[in-house]
Amino acid sequence: MTEELSPAEAYAAAKLRAAEQRTALAPFRELYDFGLDPFQIEACQALEAGKGVLVAAPTGSGKTIVGEFAVHLALEQGRKCFYTTPIKALSNQKYADLVKRYGPGRVGLLTGDNSVNADAPVVVMTTEVLRNMLYAGSQALSGLGYVVMDEVHYLSDRFRGAVWEEVIIHLPESVTLVSLSATVSNAEEFGDWLDTVRGDTEVIVSESRPVPLWQHVLAGRRVYDLFEEETDHGGRGSSRREVNPDLVRLARMENTRPLTRGRRGREAGRERERRQRSRIWTPGRPEVIERLDADGLLPAITFIFSRAGCEAAVQQCLYAGLRLNDEEGRRRVREIVEERTASIPQGDLHVLGYYEWLEALERGIAAHHAGMLPTFKEVVEELFVRGLVKAVFATETLALGINMPARTVVLEKLVKWNGEQHADITPGEYTQLTGRAGRRGIDVEGHAVVLWQRGMDPAHLAGLAGTRTYPLRSSFKPSYNMAVNLVDQFGRHRSRELLETSFAQFQADRSVVGISRQVQRNEEGLDGYREGMTCHLGDFEEYARLRRDLKDRENDLAKQGAAQRRAAAATALEKLKPGDVIHVPTGKFAGLALVLDPGVPAGRTNGHRGGFEYHDGPRPLVLTAERQVKRLASMDFPVPVEPLERMRIPKSFNPRSPQSRRDLASALRTKAGHITPDRHRKQRSGAADDREISRLRAELRAHPCHGCSDREDHARWAERYHRLQRDTRQLERRIEGRTNTIARTFDRIVALLTELDYLRGDEVTEHGKRLARLYGELDLLASECLRARVWEGLGPAELAACVSALVYESRQTDDAVAPKVPSGGVKAALGEMVRIWGRLDGLEEDFRINQAEGVGQREPDLGFAWAAFQWASGKELDEVLREAEMPAGDFVRWCKQVIDVLGQIAAAAPREDSTVAKNARKAVEATLRGVVAYSSVS
Repeated sequence: MTEELSPAEAYAAAKLRAAEQRTALAPFRELYDFGLDPFQIEACQALEAGKGVLVAAPTGSGKTIVGEFAVHLALEQGRKCFYTTPIKALSNQKYADLVKRYGPGRVGLLTGDNSVNADAPVVVMTTEVLRNMLYAGSQALSGLGYVVMDEVHYLSDRFRGAVWEEVIIHLPESVTLVSLSATVSNAEEFGDWLDTVRGDTEVIVSESRPVPLWQHVLAGRRVYDLFEEETDHGGRGSSRREVNPDLVRLARMENTRPLTRGRRGREAGRERERRQRSRIWTPGRPEVIERLDADGLLPAITFIFSRAGCEAAVQQCLYAGLRLNDEEGRRRVREIVEERTASIPQGDLHVLGYYEWLEALERGIAAHHAGMLPTFKEVVEELFVRGLVKAVFATETLALGINMPARTVVLEKLVKWNGEQHADITPGEYTQLTGRAGRRGIDVEGHAVVLWQRGMDPAHLAGLAGTRTYPLRSSFKPSYNMAVNLVDQFGRHRSRELLETSFAQFQADRSVVGISRQVQRNEEGLDGYREGMTCHLGDFEEYARLRRDLKDRENDLAKQGAAQRRAAAATALEKLKPGDVIHVPTGKFAGLALVLDPGVPAGRTNGHRGGFEYHDGPRPLVLTAERQVKRLASMDFPVPVEPLERMRIPKSFNPRSPQSRRDLASALRTKAGHITPDRHRKQRSGAADDREISRLRAELRAHPCHGCSDREDHARWAERYHRLQRDTRQLERRIEGRTNTIARTFDRIVALLTELDYLRGDEVTEHGKRLARLYGELDLLASECLRARVWEGLGPAELAACVSALVYESRQTDDAVAPKVPSGGVKAALGEMVRIWGRLDGLEEDFRINQAEGVGQREPDLGFAWAAFQWASGKELDEVLREAEMPAGDFVRWCKQVIDVLGQIAAAAPREDSTVAKNARKAVEATLRGVVAYSSVS
């Protein structure tokens, strides 16, 4: 029986309900057919109270509800709202969501590729677009009341993270900021910074998943729970979970062989081991999907950290005869696919592998990765959400915000290639990937399944699964474009102050406190070490210094000897000629080799890379006895190398032809395979007759402490003292270096730009105003090319080829064979671009602008020049992709980036050089065709 309220309580409750109905939140809640969670209500109430908010919550928890409330408030108040996302696909998706709710007349889209209803009160855009609008002082900012920054944790991204901080710093004070982030462990720190730069900001953190997540390991035929008792469902309940002892036994069993004696004992042991190990195997991909289907755990996303692996997985499922759709499902798939791809010509469909892709989709199976055509990826996403694709094999890029929740997420491995090496995935990456499991409003629970791999440590996996958060670290660095835009708007002094308000500087200043404490602890340790090395015979610190000086001198002489050997090796390399047979002394390609091109730089001042200049000395191109064509580096020749024999290189030899390489390598082995190189060269040490070493040895023997019976014991304490003292000085230098680090980098950039006449004090020159319109990693190089009129006289396709070098970055690091480039004017222009880059690289070194820290200009990459030229010249897709040896998705992505920079160049080109601006616009039209032009806003 419900307890009756007193008249006073009933009046108070009615008054509260009436007050709630007068808020903007009440009608907003009625737009949804589910109740809002407490963290959503708290964030919306803070927004309505006029505060900025930072919402940090797990994937799929409904953070975007708060962003949608900001849209609701803006429309109610007659103000504008910009909804920003990190990637175009997310912008397209959010645009479609908002159009469904508010209609196409009130919602716009700006992504660089698309401009739809840009003057609407609600505009969805990528964060870069908003940054560019702020620097340009766009009229579109007038009346702006709210900015939503979805996936704001992207500011940790080392390539693009600075954009988020630029926007946060430069937004007008009148704008209310809504920051939506994945769960990060330092949300309060980030919130403190937002409070500092944006004013009153409420931090709302939710670690509770809306759908509980169960963690599993699939080994053999059995699915094991990762934890013995799964009581912590997404943050609710006990936080202490024990690893399933069955998994611990499996790991121990895999690594232990039975110790038995005698033949019968060995046979019994082997049989027992065979039975045990039969439980520990990794099922094939089709078997995994079949098992999940049988257990009612589809749809599933299987993360494979390789594009080729994703495509192979689809093929394996097709070959296994896997079918996840019935006839009605197949029919609906075909209808949707044909409708979405109707604009693609039949000829292109064949090139794009359309029919194989469609066959897999009809069976409910698909891949999803960056190498796919964007339209194909969007179709996969749509079919997955509709339940018509039930098994997706994806790279980790899918985890970055795309709305594709699944019932189950499968991880094949816990290591991935990070561009340099195979490394374990981090707890943050694990959380991001498995966060896709569990569809809100559809699934009662989500499931994360890790496939058993040989050597798996269940405790390590439990650590990944149990660490729910990761820290947000700023990647903010000033750039050339940023510098001229800041100085143009605020002047140098105010710009410097603005940069010191960045999150990067905020974190650096805070970290100084911890370093200072470490210095204090080190100084206490130094006192103890000083006592341990005290000698009754004399000053042991002085004696230890003599020992170190002697050791340093010996090391210096050894280094000098090594330097002399390197110099002799470089001289020997410069004497090599095509046809010389040599023996490569060390490295991956050690052994017999034939010199194809000595790679000697012109004038001996620069080197030669890919047909153009470089700075690292001779780099001979050789054919190894194992049929490999490789360009070697100086590190492969620590000692001088001399020709062992001479061979004639056939004029018909083609390094790209396997048959040519095989024939010439065979002739090389026949000609010189019997020769053994002389590896034992007599080397004289310089220490034997060095006067400084003789003096130090004499002083050492004469020192009173030399005769101490505890000398070596004292010496050990002295060495510890020296190491700790050195570490302490490094920490002290770090404290000095952490103060104003961002501003100091800005000062160096400004100094270089002043040297190049982009800036004169607080004045931005005409050159600087041109640079202000060029955004990108090679902004200064592009500006210098315009300044030097490098592209004058080039046709549209030729200009597209040159511009491609400013955006393209090869996935391959092997530069044994120079990339193919168009001849004539393009080749000359590309060569001039590389020379200008070399000059800028030298200037950056002079001004201590460090590219390794994310500041500066990388070398232009010529690897896409031929494909860009061919495509802009009107060649067919089949021919271009075949010659480029590139997936369609990558080709489209690079073309769109070329189009973006061509547009910037058209706007930035000097008025007197109108042909470049005109041809840049023509190049955009020539490139934006066929598959490159296919894009959807739905």
